[in-house]
Amino acid sequence: MPDFMLPRAIIFIRVCGAAIIFWFLQLFQKKEKVSISDLGLMAIASVLGIAMNQIMFFEGLNLSTPINSSIIMVGVPINVILFSWILRGETLDKIKILGIILGTIGAVSLIIGGGTLNLSRNTMLGNLLNFINASSYALFMVLIKPMMMKYRPLTVMRWVFLFGALVVIPFTAPVFVKTDFHAIPWNIWLNIAYIILFTTVIAYFLNNYSLVHISPTTNSAFIYIQPVIAGTLSILSGKDQLRFHFMIPAILIFTGVYLVSIYKQADSIDPEI
Repeated sequence: MPDFMLPRAIIFIRVCGAAIIFWFLQLFQKKEKVSISDLGLMAIASVLGIAMNQIMFFEGLNLSTPINSSIIMVGVPINVILFSWILRGETLDKIKILGIILGTIGAVSLIIGGGTLNLSRNTMLGNLLNFINASSYALFMVLIKPMMMKYRPLTVMRWVFLFGALVVIPFTAPVFVKTDFHAIPWNIWLNIAYIILFTTVIAYFLNNYSLVHISPTTNSAFIYIQPVIAGTLSILSGKDQLRFHFMIPAILIFTGVYLVSIYKQADSIDPEI
């Protein structure tokens, strides 16, 4: 983006491509009947976790800065805790809250280390869209948890992405059809394929499959590891050097994730989670 494809064209091919793959994979699995009420809940979840998540993220990033967007997305675990408390009555355990705080401090410190936070009026709308994105995805995780416990993960994903595709198509198809596909070189097509297969199909499937075994709070805490992985890969590829400011945030992040994850066993055996 934007040389070969505009953001909404990427959203179209990402969501629709993933929906096609999930429905194709469903052919190799025994059919599972889903109740009408659960389909309605999946439809609501898809609007939050697929449509709003994708559109708000790309539009927010376009109107804000990568640093702002990264920091706001760090708020996903905090929102998950709040929604879990409001909607599911999950206990606000002090250890989990401490883990979220440490992870947030570490992630924000690591992200800001690569630039500066921009709070100017020019980025205000983009920051708001990013906040809506973080909140909608957090609510999606809380709502989809009961569905993952009730149905097979692949069944849930195929319906969620089908509903998500139906919502995003009116907003993205007009931009997608205007794309000059003949101007796209093969290496860019490989990038697009990677986005569809790895960062959408596999990432969404594994992320939601994990909800069968852990709580949304524990799941969302692993978002803190993303800047650590990005920094590590940057160092290994020679694009950056190991700096002291990278070590302390990394320690805070892993400590925070550990404090949240130590409740994994209790979460997995609670029938209400």
